[in-house]
Amino acid sequence: MNQLETIKSRLIDRITASKNEKLLSAIENIFIVTEEPVTYTPEQFEMLMLAEDDIKYGNVTSQEDLDKMDEEWLK
Repeated sequence: MNQLETIKSRLIDRITASKNEKLLSAIENIFIVTEEPVTYTPEQFEMLMLAEDDIKYGNVTSQEDLDKMDEEWLK
């Protein structure tokens, strides 16, 4: 059994054994999916497309490089 299956199995066991209505209700609420579609303004959509292009063409900075830049800036 892999890690994901182990976690699922433990959760199922705990949920099945629980008699705590508030806990079970809270867990149920976690899994409620909002049916409302996400809408973006034209400006937001354009920014998302520009970000996709940056990723596509490798115009990205690693977290390590960002951390180094922060260190330099903070000096």
